[in-house]
Amino acid sequence: MEGMLGKECDVSKTITKADIETFMNLSGDRNPIHHDNEFAKRTFFKKPIAHGLIAASLISAGLTKLMGAGNLWLSQNLEFKKPVYIGDTVIAHLKIIKIDSHKKCKIETIITNQKGNEIITGYAESMLMYVRKPKE
Repeated sequence: MEGMLGKECDVSKTITKADIETFMNLSGDRNPIHHDNEFAKRTFFKKPIAHGLIAASLISAGLTKLMGAGNLWLSQNLEFKKPVYIGDTVIAHLKIIKIDSHKKCKIETIITNQKGNEIITGYAESMLMYVRKPKE
């Protein structure tokens, strides 16, 4: 864990209609705000929005990029600040801000859109598991 404090990484993805459809099938969340144009027009969003957890799922990829294979995501808090629309590019920025004596890392997680607006903020807790070498 030496040298890990302050380490940062970014992961990005452009959100597509196919992503939303896949997530609806995976999660069972078929709220019309995510796929029905006519319904969405009657809301303050004015058009369908992506599920917040699609954008938040980039944190998972970021943790592996940041900490490496064998990282174990222990907890996460999220504050959803702005919607994500089809065609938005979301960028998850992760930074290790604390490492405790048990090698648990506290990681600041900030997701922005292509305009730099904060979409989701929060903190993750993760640690590296011990992984045995393969038997020869």
